Amino acid sequence: MGELSRETGGGAVGRAATRWAAATRGGGDAPSVLNRSWAPLAMARSSLTWRSALYLAVSAAFGLGWFVVLAVGLTLSLGLLIIWVGVPLLAMLMVAWRFGAMLERRFVRLAFGVAVPDPYRPPPERRNPLSKLKGMATDAATWKDLAYLFALFPVTLVEFAVSAAVWGTTVTTLFLPVFVAANGGGVEISFGVVSYWAGNPLEAVPVMALGLVFLTLAMYVTRAMAVGHAVFAALLLGPSPAHAENVELRRRTEHLRASRARGVDAAEFERRRIERDLHDGAQQRLLAVAMDIGRARAKLDDDPEGARALIEQAHTGTKEAISELRDLARGIYPAILTDRGLDPALSGLAGRAPVPVEVEVDLPERPPAAVESIAYFIVAESLANVAKYARATQVSVRVAREDRWVVVEIIDNGAGGAVARPGGGLAGLADRAATIDGMLIVDSPPGGPTIVRADLPCTW
Repeated sequence: MGELSRETGGGAVGRAATRWAAATRGGGDAPSVLNRSWAPLAMARSSLTWRSALYLAVSAAFGLGWFVVLAVGLTLSLGLLIIWVGVPLLAMLMVAWRFGAMLERRFVRLAFGVAVPDPYRPPPERRNPLSKLKGMATDAATWKDLAYLFALFPVTLVEFAVSAAVWGTTVTTLFLPVFVAANGGGVEISFGVVSYWAGNPLEAVPVMALGLVFLTLAMYVTRAMAVGHAVFAALLLGPSPAHAENVELRRRTEHLRASRARGVDAAEFERRRIERDLHDGAQQRLLAVAMDIGRARAKLDDDPEGARALIEQAHTGTKEAISELRDLARGIYPAILTDRGLDPALSGLAGRAPVPVEVEVDLPERPPAAVESIAYFIVAESLANVAKYARATQVSVRVAREDRWVVVEIIDNGAGGAVARPGGGLAGLADRAATIDGMLIVDSPPGGPTIVRADLPCTW
């Protein structure tokens, strides 16, 4: 099925926002520090808060480790370049920091819920190691990884210092009665120029209320640092605007190629259906009519009554063939849709349906013929499915404009359980929608109701 995409602009800030938004999509509405609530209770209940706090507390160790490895490795590599020993050392170090950047993307995903996509160019077609190393060395993302890992230590050091201060104060104030009881001789706690002496656990209880304030402050500070770190990671470890545009262009090209292939398959399936209906229906009836007329002509002189009966039979067969041809033409493209538009055409479908159908069409003007045709056949196939399988007593059909889309929605109160299986009618509707880059969604839980919704792009 097709996909909907939304783009944001606004220069560098807009492109960065697009990348951050793309990073948060992960699994649709995947929770991340960039899209979760900032309400204190919501933050306290969210595992993201505590995962972020844990990462901010320990990430300074990773930052220090990478800073030392890179500083020593680059110093040795550059110092030994003159005798060529530094080249393989630099290559191994480059592979190592790319691996470290990959780990950091995983840590950022686990800690903050932000999925930073890989920014690297596709590897060269030649599979030998030298070509791969050359591709890595000429990829700007490799050097952005290096910049990130170098900057990681000072950034995480600040995060660690701030985290230690706010969470240390929070833990001390929240659990002061425990500390007093464990100390036995009382504890003095200072808040800047103000000091408080708690000689026993009961005297420390009022400070716990202040601990709740510090807890709220600590969660806000943690969330703010988590957002900052996630943005920092998305900018340096994520794809550049040009790379992101290329990736989106390739994805869009693949989507259009798949949509075109599905459109070709749908057209071929429709051609075979028309061929089969003509062969098995109208063609057989017209053949029978021709035979009846031939037999009637042979009997015309000797058996006028028999000839008259055969002519009546041929006349009936001709009317049936005309009816089948009319139905077949309606299945290709109904004349009422061309002449009068979508509302009368859907009303005609509703009038022929075996269950009551409520039709609501709210379009300011007629959409293009391709959109009208697909909308019509989506409703026709859905009503046919309702009649065959749903055991419904009421159906509603709604067609409306939403921004630059024509939305077609069919709801029935039947048994539910409809599934878009390959080769089935619903899958065929999805293929029809895909031919114009639309999408079709089927929501049909067991027991109903069944909702078939198609979003069809439309240029008004």
